[in-house]
Amino acid sequence: MTNIILTFLIGLLCGYVFYKIKIPGGMMVGAIFGVALLNISLDMAYMPIYGKYAAQILAGAFIGCSVQKEDIRKIKKIIKPSLVLMLGMLMTNILTGFIVYFISPMDLITSLMSCVPGGMTEIPIISADMGADMAKVAVLQFIRMVACIGLLPSIISQIGSRNDNVENNAVVSSKRKNENANTVNFIHTTIIATLGGIIGKLLNIPAGILLFSMIGTICVNLFLNKAYMPLKARRLAQVLSGSFIGCSIDYRSLNELKYIVIPSVIIMLGYFLNCFVVGKILNKTFKIPIKEAMLAATPAGATDMALISSDIGAYSTDLVVMQIIRLITVISIFPQVIHLISMVFK
Repeated sequence: MTNIILTFLIGLLCGYVFYKIKIPGGMMVGAIFGVALLNISLDMAYMPIYGKYAAQILAGAFIGCSVQKEDIRKIKKIIKPSLVLMLGMLMTNILTGFIVYFISPMDLITSLMSCVPGGMTEIPIISADMGADMAKVAVLQFIRMVACIGLLPSIISQIGSRNDNVENNAVVSSKRKNENANTVNFIHTTIIATLGGIIGKLLNIPAGILLFSMIGTICVNLFLNKAYMPLKARRLAQVLSGSFIGCSIDYRSLNELKYIVIPSVIIMLGYFLNCFVVGKILNKTFKIPIKEAMLAATPAGATDMALISSDIGAYSTDLVVMQIIRLITVISIFPQVIHLISMVFK
């Protein structure tokens, strides 16, 4: 118990420091860094598997709370662009994953999961359930996230036409906030998400805990409009997930991180190319403004893209909805596809 408390406190402290100095995904990255350092130097880091389960439930609940009724209404309008978007990302995921697998010592599941265009909080803990090396997955996911958030928007801003129709409506983001945000709704949401997570665990399917906690929260949000998960809960999930990952990093795994330099370059190039190609297809086929189309094809978070798109003059509610669809699809379907591929090539 002493080691668990120490591990969590180190993860929380380092996560907070990284968050305050504005490192992307700071809470999780800091927790990984701090706990890994504790594990390597003192061999005292320990986080029980229930910490990982709690992180998956909280992450699933947080994603579920972001799905609103207006998002469902918009699906019919953007279903075809979203299908093109998902197909492009799935093909990029599989292609880059196999390239990484063939040129690096990483196993197939680790290679494919490292290339999944999902959230840094969710993908590493899902990969752990599937038997992947979550330390490598977390590092490669972090590199992809930094590249997508730090580099792609600037490039898109330069490429996009200045004559694009811009919808600078900052009010939209605020409307997405749950008006029933209170302690009672938080408790109800946590209970529903936990029950969903238990069902997902009992079904023993890849990403089942996160997937079913997310589905349960979405149902509560759509039918009762009472789902609420504060931002602090997501940060707690990031600390728990980061601490769990940090416990898996020792001298051996630290030495093996040198093998991810070339894979990280391949992953970045793959998603940069996917962004430009799929963005162009969305622009030409569905008449979506080029900047909005390319931002939709950028595998970063829905919240991140909403904020970034406003900064570069390309804000659109359709963009936010497509990002949410991407996140849900990537978390619920991509791991299943990867599981099937791993069974075929086993």
